[in-house]
Amino acid sequence: MSSKSPIDLTITMGLQPAQLPPHVAIIMDGNGRWAQQRGKPRILGHHEGARAVRRVTTTCARLGIDTLTLYSFSLENWKRPRDEVDGLMSLYVENLIAERGEIMDNNIRLMQIGRREGLPDAVIRELSRTEELSRGNTGMRLCLALNYGSRAEIVDAVRTIAERVRIGEMRSEDIDENTIDDALYTRGLPDPDFVIRTAGEMRLSNFLLWQVSYAEFYATPVLWPDFTETDLFDALRAFAVRERRFGDVASAANAAAGSGA
Repeated sequence: MSSKSPIDLTITMGLQPAQLPPHVAIIMDGNGRWAQQRGKPRILGHHEGARAVRRVTTTCARLGIDTLTLYSFSLENWKRPRDEVDGLMSLYVENLIAERGEIMDNNIRLMQIGRREGLPDAVIRELSRTEELSRGNTGMRLCLALNYGSRAEIVDAVRTIAERVRIGEMRSEDIDENTIDDALYTRGLPDPDFVIRTAGEMRLSNFLLWQVSYAEFYATPVLWPDFTETDLFDALRAFAVRERRFGDVASAANAAAGSGA
């Protein structure tokens, strides 16, 4: 299987591979505003946003990112005007077909998290075809949060666990964090290390509420259709200088204590 040349991190970003977040999650915001600022229909902003998805996905794959999760369509997005929703669903079908070559060229494995019930048959069909086609790929996992809501995910997980207890497969006292992890849509995936949100917003919007408990956050005023490789590199450099403590004290202090300093 062919793949595009990896990006030399030292030359391009001044970073080492170990400084990159293994799992990047992006809340892609600002498509509608991008279009409105230009006096265009909102759906045009989504078309431009799809171009941003392609360049960011390709770049992350070439950087060696392990998992990229994109918040594509939330359960709450069904409240939007019907013509916009219909346009988005058509766009998903179009891009799931059009981007298969790019997915295969970059050795990407596509998967979806969210409820499939309620999605148009054409979206489910093309999503399933792309997932199956890319199933054997060994590069970056591209996870589309499509028809996704974190509270709904947790509700579904609780129902799954409750059923396991009801049929005697497990006892309630045996439920732990791993049990919940295994019942979520993201089972088998690592938790995100880094969450990027575009368009200057400072909220999670019901995205991976369980999984991002120790993720680093980065907000940029750049609207998603304008988000470039340079913007991605700026975000990743910001992550590289963060000190992740996971509830512990500073690692520098630990190192000093261990050396007797």
